[in-house]
Amino acid sequence: MMHNNLLPIMKEAFKPLAIAVIGFVLASLLGCEILEFLFFVFFVMTLYMYRNPERLSPSFQDASIVSPVDGIVSSIEEIEDPEYGYLLEIESGYLDVGVLRFPFSGTVVDFQIKRGTRLSSRFSLSSKLNERGILTLQDKANNSLKIEHMLKQSFADLCVDLERSRDITQGRRYGFMLYGVTKVYLPQNFRMGLKVGDEVKASDSLIGYFTQK
Repeated sequence: MMHNNLLPIMKEAFKPLAIAVIGFVLASLLGCEILEFLFFVFFVMTLYMYRNPERLSPSFQDASIVSPVDGIVSSIEEIEDPEYGYLLEIESGYLDVGVLRFPFSGTVVDFQIKRGTRLSSRFSLSSKLNERGILTLQDKANNSLKIEHMLKQSFADLCVDLERSRDITQGRRYGFMLYGVTKVYLPQNFRMGLKVGDEVKASDSLIGYFTQK
């Protein structure tokens, strides 16, 4: 299970690491120093991009929401929606930790993953065709939020380990996304604690709090 992975790297790194090792060995046998160097760099970069740091969630107050991803806040806006009042967008780069973590403790209400393309955001169709995972979560006070993880030009699949109706714990791992954008849909009874341009870290950075309905 994803949340039980205590290795220093994600298991999704095993395949590209194996390719890097095999390529390095073959390049060495052929005496091609340039390929040796390139495969070595690929090995080191894979270790870095798939790193899986252990993080202890800070002791925030009840009804707190922490970031599910590492990245930079690119947008915060009010939206007209029967369920949600705010949309927060976080951009994650190749050098950010790709581990996804639950923003609060509660229950998985719904989850779906849609395999698709990995177009650049410059293409208008990317918002409809790119690979994504969508989950809806609810806490014990019936506060809910929706999270959408969407890949950009990533060479790695979006990996999510979730089951409907499963109890979740704030800060626990549930997936991996390398180079993408995360949209967090928040209800009207939410007090935001971020601004555009802020750098966030999964489970370490406070997004804000649910207020009483």
